[in-house]
Amino acid sequence: QVQFVESGGGLVQPGRSLRLSCTNSGRSILSFDALGWYRQAPGKQRELVAVVTRGGSTNYTDSVKGRFTISRDSTNFFLQMSSLKPEDTAVYYCNSAPSGVDEYWGQGTQVTVSS
Repeated sequence: QVQFVESGGGLVQPGRSLRLSCTNSGRSILSFDALGWYRQAPGKQRELVAVVTRGGSTNYTDSVKGRFTISRDSTNFFLQMSSLKPEDTAVYYCNSAPSGVDEYWGQGTQVTVSS
């Protein structure tokens, strides 16, 4: 079964950092043209927050620019989150970008930013 698996979430205080990791259980990370990190906060739609292409180009939604960094290697990709804010609280998912493949969605990893 092809599915993304996320890890690395947790409870952190505002201003701290977390690093999320993502791998795919049935398909090589290198086979995707672009990969993305998404998040869904309670009561809100899922949004795409960061993208990395096969060539290494990156793009971010305005609310995380300068604080989040997306990267990849041959088997995983990552989201380094710094200067976290309470509004970053959400379940974070990884998938292909820009829209994700329905059957590839994983369980996500919860990130909670609170003092």
